[in-house]
Amino acid sequence: MPEAIDHQRRRFFGLAALSVAAVDLGAATIANAQWSAAKADTTFGALKQVRAGVLDIGYAEAGPADGPAVLLVHGWPYDIHSFVDVAPILAAAGHRVIVPYLRGYGSTRFLSEETPRNGQQSALAVDMIALMDALGIDKAIVAGYDWGARTVNIMAALWPERCRAMVSVSGYLIGSQAVNARPLAPAAELSWWYQFYFATERGRRGYAANTRDFARLIWRTASPTWNFDEATFARSAAAFDNPDHVAITIHNYRWRLGLAEGEAQYDAYERRLAQAPAIAVPTMTLEGDANGAPHPDPAAYAGKFTGKYEHCTLSGGIGHNLPQEAPRAFAQAVLDVARF
Repeated sequence: MPEAIDHQRRRFFGLAALSVAAVDLGAATIANAQWSAAKADTTFGALKQVRAGVLDIGYAEAGPADGPAVLLVHGWPYDIHSFVDVAPILAAAGHRVIVPYLRGYGSTRFLSEETPRNGQQSALAVDMIALMDALGIDKAIVAGYDWGARTVNIMAALWPERCRAMVSVSGYLIGSQAVNARPLAPAAELSWWYQFYFATERGRRGYAANTRDFARLIWRTASPTWNFDEATFARSAAAFDNPDHVAITIHNYRWRLGLAEGEAQYDAYERRLAQAPAIAVPTMTLEGDANGAPHPDPAAYAGKFTGKYEHCTLSGGIGHNLPQEAPRAFAQAVLDVARF
């Protein structure tokens, strides 16, 4: 499946500069082929753990320890393997690549049973800042999609001094309970069906009982042309066995609708985020032409990025899980934004 690139702002610079394992990843290569299953890695190898804030965070690491850091943040219902083919490209280019499991995923665990299983947006961003602190990373390129995009958006808005640059799939995703309280047009509401399902006790029990089937359905609807195999799905679905996964998922969506309380320690952050702050960090936003998940039009958020900014839409049937469906293009965006 091709990764043809439709540049809506400016040209994607630097495509000819990347070489990995003697394979030229110049413009022609990136435009003409996705990372094939035969060439793709299947695992990160041994994962690491570090205590950071309220969590013991599991993460993958690749590349030189003294290289410029890149933090890659996954979404729901996915896991770190969304970046399994992105990480080696960035590592080969000299970056220290950190790919953490979010709270409620994989080997990430809460340090205390007393800590609320809170999925509100600012809590996830605080986790990532704590992770950077724990790993001695002062500043990083931050990149993500879905929950991960929202998380890196918040990091760039609230802690711009910690963010060298940003890559964000589907653009500006910072929200607020007040904005989420406003009803949408019926067709738009339909695309959020699972959010309303999770608002009910039936939905919580249903997600707990059918987590993998639920995730598989989301994968198929969010990326309707992505022909992932069962092994690929199972590799990521193992991350949903985390004992806090259901609680974090349900709280995240209920909090958005004002149906669940957050924690007071995050109130000041949420007040700032409710103002929809502009992001001055150099940014590349990406979108896939076959994204079946709810997402804003690029024109709607371009003005939220006040620093150096470019947008790129990938054609050829690229869906919601863009880094896993188009890893070379995602990696190239990270390399390009590093030169902004």
